[in-house]
Order: sequence, then structure tokens, then C-alpha cells
Amino acid sequence: MSTRTSHLMRVRALYKAILKLHRGLPLQMKALGDQYVKEEFRAHKNAEPPEVTVFMQEWTKYYVTLAQQLSQRKREQIVGENLSPEMLDNFREEQLGQLHELFKETTQPKDTAEETPKS
Repeated sequence: MSTRTSHLMRVRALYKAILKLHRGLPLQMKALGDQYVKEEFRAHKNAEPPEVTVFMQEWTKYYVTLAQQLSQRKREQIVGENLSPEMLDNFREEQLGQLHELFKETTQPKDTAEETPKS
């Protein structure tokens, strides 16, 4: 099996595993998470190898963290984790903008989120 085929299989497996894991999230978080994952994987389809390596490492960490959080089955489940200042310093302006949009989307009241038209 070629290296490229092997890589594509790993990417596809991680992508599918994340979407499957999202099934354990509340419906609104699942929809938002699925949309974000699909956009990010699509956007990095033709990324350079160094960026792909970091991309896969970070999405694997996301998968492991979310799987651990969902398996804890706490009454009031907290999902996610804070980003370190060091990690934020490594983000590009575009990524910071996406992060801010994600923050706004996830922190607005539920009624407002449902009424906001999608762009």
C-alpha cells in the first residue's frame, strides 16, 4: 500500500471517528461541531506536509480529549478545554477570527442562535 493511500486512510478514519464521537454531544453542539470539522478537513485537503502533520496531531488530540470527556458521563458535562496563551500565539489572524466567530456562536443565548440567519 502506498504512503499516500495509507495517509488518506488515516485522515478518513480520523474524520469519521470524530463525526461518530459528535453523536454523543447535545444536538446543537453536534451540528456546530460537524460543520466545523467538515469545513476544516475540506480546507486542509491540499495542505503542505508540515501543516498536515500539525493538523492531524491537533485533531487527534481533540478526538482523545472529547472521547475522555464524553466517557465521564457527569451530570453536568463540561466539554472542551481552554487554549493556552502559547497556543493562541501560534494562530494566524484568520484562525483567530474563526475562533472568535466560534466563541460568539457558542455563547449567545439559545433563542438568539436559532434566529440568527446563516451566512
